[in-house]
Amino acid sequence: MRFINRETELNFLNEKWQQNSAQLIIIYGKRRVGKTEISIQFVKDKPHIYFLCERLAAHNQLKKFTEAVGEYFKDEFLPQEGFKDWETAFKYIANKREKLAVIIDEFPYLAETDKAIPSTFQKAWDIHLKTSKVYLILLGSSISMMEKTALFYKAPLYGRRTGQFLIKPFRFKEVKKVFPDKTFDEILAIYSIAGGTPLYLNKFCAKNYLDVIKEEILRKGQPLYDEVEFLLREELKEPRNYFVILEALSLGKHKLSEIINETGFDKGTSSRYISILASLQITKKEIPVTEKMPEKSRKGIYIIEDNFFNFWFRLVFRNRSLLEENKIVEVAAKIKAAMPELLAKNYEKISGEILLNAILSEKLPLEFETYGRWWDRNEEIDLVALNSKTNEILFSEVKWSNKPIGTNIYEDLKKKSQRVEWGKKNRKEYFALFSKAGFTPEMKKAAKKENIYLFHMDKLIYPARNYL
Repeated sequence: MRFINRETELNFLNEKWQQNSAQLIIIYGKRRVGKTEISIQFVKDKPHIYFLCERLAAHNQLKKFTEAVGEYFKDEFLPQEGFKDWETAFKYIANKREKLAVIIDEFPYLAETDKAIPSTFQKAWDIHLKTSKVYLILLGSSISMMEKTALFYKAPLYGRRTGQFLIKPFRFKEVKKVFPDKTFDEILAIYSIAGGTPLYLNKFCAKNYLDVIKEEILRKGQPLYDEVEFLLREELKEPRNYFVILEALSLGKHKLSEIINETGFDKGTSSRYISILASLQITKKEIPVTEKMPEKSRKGIYIIEDNFFNFWFRLVFRNRSLLEENKIVEVAAKIKAAMPELLAKNYEKISGEILLNAILSEKLPLEFETYGRWWDRNEEIDLVALNSKTNEILFSEVKWSNKPIGTNIYEDLKKKSQRVEWGKKNRKEYFALFSKAGFTPEMKKAAKKENIYLFHMDKLIYPARNYL
């Protein structure tokens, strides 16, 4: 599998390696995001021991770790039954006085088998490792477990860690770099299916996205066919109930009351399941961007944030009966017909990132503190950006259609903007339009006259030279 560049993460790890002191680094993030691959790339030219924890009895884990240590140091006299405990193992390594990276992958599996493991590691660090040359990396896919054992204030390893990095899925601009030879439309389609997960993105490097769907996602026996079910079983005790919640969200039931009616769960159960899914970074609660107290807002809705989960539940899960009969061509045709709607939603999703990139590249002389969607009853604006310090607000409409945006869309946006209650009197207002198919001549003239920012796909075309 091709390694997709993680320059920021590798720079962080290498900077820590250059320091002449022991390190305890916590690397965590959702499954498939690339934690293991990052750590392996980091140590490929460095002395290291890599150990992958499994769901085995504690003594079996320690025995396997002993074998890994013995193989690295070529020490045939290490006891065959393994070190007597983890503290002894780390004492042995520390006493070698070598600069050495030790990677413990899927640390939560180890902690599950022995509840004393976090405290044992704390003691080993305090007594043996912190004055050594050991570069200890603990990796984990269970974000809640990593927080509980290492990152929260009362966690055993809190205060011992010398660095931590939450590995996140790629943003759209990073996904674009993975596919330099593909068009914007193709990359948006890939992102709408795979999100920013490196393992999934690699599937699309040499193939058309529709071929990948048919060959990798819809075909029984392929890993991605059962991927969502596998991930939910790995993380959750009652995956079937979470399936019900996710299916409801995929059907457009975004309000808590709608989810309750669709699933039959009571309010407390629904809220608990949604909260757990959010902790796994599968779902999120979305609030109108102008809300002053988001945590208390009653306007919140729930969405599937993970693009692969969203794609799978919307377009694959509903067709599983057909797929079990190997009717792949039939299901693929349905998916192809539904893709424009999916792309439209994701174009809205990345519009804020496109706007931010234009600002950071100094193409736009603006600055905003936050951005997001706005809605109120029957009105909605795709993107609103705010700066409370300067009392500035930007309103945007995002259209993924084959029809160029005309002045009617802009006039409608101006009307809706007046319903947005935010800022002080005489706030400074800006407008931006995002379009797949470009803009009508009349809209281009209006943009020049009223200084409206125009984006064709992800390119800022006004203000720009040679515009008209």
